Amino acid sequence: QVQLVESGGGTVQPGGSLRLSCTVSGFPNNKYIVAWFRQSPGKQRAGVAVIYTGNGMTRYADSVNGRFTISQANANSKLDLQMNSLTPEDAGMYYCAATTYFAAWTIMFRPSHYTYWGQGTQVIVSL
Repeated sequence: QVQLVESGGGTVQPGGSLRLSCTVSGFPNNKYIVAWFRQSPGKQRAGVAVIYTGNGMTRYADSVNGRFTISQANANSKLDLQMNSLTPEDAGMYYCAATTYFAAWTIMFRPSHYTYWGQGTQVIVSL
C-alpha cells in the first residue's frame, strides 16, 4: 500500500524559508513521480514542483521557479521541497502526490494525474 506523509509546514515571515518533506512508502521500486501541490483558500489545487525519482529530473511552476527546490534523499523515499523568499501568495495547504505514470510535464502538474496523496501540511506566511 502506497503511503505519503508530509511534514515541515508552519508559520514564516515574508522573505523567510521553509522546508517541507514527503516520505513515500509502498512503491515496488524507486522510479516514480512525486509532485508538490499548493491549495490556497478559494483557489484550485495547483502544482508547484515535480520530480521523477528515476533520474532526478525536475520542473517548477513559473511562480516558484528560482525560489523553490524539489529534491530527493534517503534512497528516494524522502522528497523535500525547499521554499525560499516566501511571499503571502505562497501560503496554503501543501500536498505531495505520487504516481508511476510518466507523462508530458504539463500533464504532471495537474492534480488529476496523481493516484496517491498525502494529508497535507499548512504553510502560513505572515508578519
